[in-house]
Amino acid sequence: MERKKEKFLWDHYYKNYNTDINYPDMSLYEYMIKETKEFEDYAAINYFGRKITYKIFLEYIDKCARSFKTLGVREGDVVTLCMPNTPENCIAFFAINKIGAIVNMVHPLSGEEEIKEYLNATNSTVLVALNQLYTKIKHIIKDTKVYKVVFASPSDSMPVLLNGLYNVTRGRKEEKPKNNSFYIFWKEFLHLGDYYEGNIDVHKSCEDEAVILHSGGTTGIPKSIVLPNRCFSGMNEQSKVNFHKLIPGDSVLSILPMFHCFGLIVCMYVPICLGVTCILLPQFDAKTFDKTLRKYKPIVLTGVPTLYEAMLNNKKMNDVDFSQVKYVIAGGDAISNQKNIEINKFLRSHGSTEDLQQGYGMTETSGPVCFSSMGSNKIGGVGCPMVGNIVRIIDPETKKELGVNETGEICVSSVVLMKGYLNNESETNKVLEKFSDGRFYVHTGDLGYIDKDGVIFYVQRMKRLIISSGYNIYPQYVENVLRESPYIKDACVVGIPHPYKGEVAKAFIILKDGIEESYTVKKHIMDYAKKKLSYYMVPREYIYKDEFPKTKYMKIDYKKLQDELLKK
Repeated sequence: MERKKEKFLWDHYYKNYNTDINYPDMSLYEYMIKETKEFEDYAAINYFGRKITYKIFLEYIDKCARSFKTLGVREGDVVTLCMPNTPENCIAFFAINKIGAIVNMVHPLSGEEEIKEYLNATNSTVLVALNQLYTKIKHIIKDTKVYKVVFASPSDSMPVLLNGLYNVTRGRKEEKPKNNSFYIFWKEFLHLGDYYEGNIDVHKSCEDEAVILHSGGTTGIPKSIVLPNRCFSGMNEQSKVNFHKLIPGDSVLSILPMFHCFGLIVCMYVPICLGVTCILLPQFDAKTFDKTLRKYKPIVLTGVPTLYEAMLNNKKMNDVDFSQVKYVIAGGDAISNQKNIEINKFLRSHGSTEDLQQGYGMTETSGPVCFSSMGSNKIGGVGCPMVGNIVRIIDPETKKELGVNETGEICVSSVVLMKGYLNNESETNKVLEKFSDGRFYVHTGDLGYIDKDGVIFYVQRMKRLIISSGYNIYPQYVENVLRESPYIKDACVVGIPHPYKGEVAKAFIILKDGIEESYTVKKHIMDYAKKKLSYYMVPREYIYKDEFPKTKYMKIDYKKLQDELLKK
């Protein structure tokens, strides 16, 4: 029996589009080949000014696939990539999928014990890693099932002069592996398959496992998330609607790292499938960001809040022209309303007609669930659901669906939901649930609401909710209010146990440049909070810091700040 078409508050954004997302039954590599047939002479990658056309890019993928097969990688094996944003990372990613193996993406700044854990949890047999990681890998590699490590340098695909400069200034300082059966360098590895004549094309289903990513999960416990091929093809089909202004030949500044879902899919896979050049940067440098923008003139800017903060604070940005930009995308963490307004003013003063567009998503949903396109951009909002997605707001206690402007847990149904957590069926079953409409939904563990126009507003993590004397305190709301003070640059609010209130809120504060920590300033901030916030939301204490600790995903590490207080 055909499911009755349900009406949603956001339907009007898609009145001129087909909202049924269809994706073919094939691998993410096969889908990419199908989508890029007309782009042979376009640049797939721009790496420090060296442009790699689709024709050459596909040749490299084939060459890499042969080399993996020569190493003995079989269909269903797991190959780990522990690399920054380089052409080698992109090439290896597609080559692994082409031969029917599974990609395991790992943060290159992970500790050596973390790397060992990721390798063993996934039963990885081959590792492609940044050559600078040798000092970590040499200590743990024999405690894993990995039989070969391929080392690649950020300089391997640089233009000749830049390659030489890198090797003189940085490369020779790096400890290099000695002759060992475990290790091989990228350029040597690429020639391994020169005489391989076996099959390198393995057809896979859209439901077959393709990629493993690592995240804190919706419960805060680190998990390995398995994404099937449909997550990639499905996201590209959605992007054809939600990023409809993009045309082949456009470019995206791919700064967000590919071990992160946002970076892998939104900044690499989707652009390549759309014929959009990926301007790869292995490392973000705030001091030279103005030069990067002048040199490449990207059509799409993507970044986490810290990138846009750096943009606002860079005094060399005065003459940078943004008139060519079609999308300015923020994700990975929330941006305060005040900062959003500042960024919009900055864009206007630099020739852009675009506003900052926030999105919301998670690894379990293959990246963006919502995006502020299609006319759904509101300050404080994260846009409407991506085409074909369904968002429901559920009361965490009663499990009933809530109405307009009522805050509850954000639950998402989409064609791009994860397959599950690796070897963790119990956690998978907690997060993936079949609702009464017959669809599977991800319980995000996030609080939010939908307004009358169908725009989603993210409130905060359910785990961060502070309950004080029975009242709900939303730290992100308090932080946004504090950031509007003329003296405060940034704020982070945490909950601390209290003997009879249950919890109370305490605030960590970073003052704006040039503002001294004085009695007058402190009194203003306390009075300001009392004026702007309900009495139960006012922080009990203010702790002043020069900077906040960050997670390896560049989010404020509120748990470290909370632990700092708990230890006292």
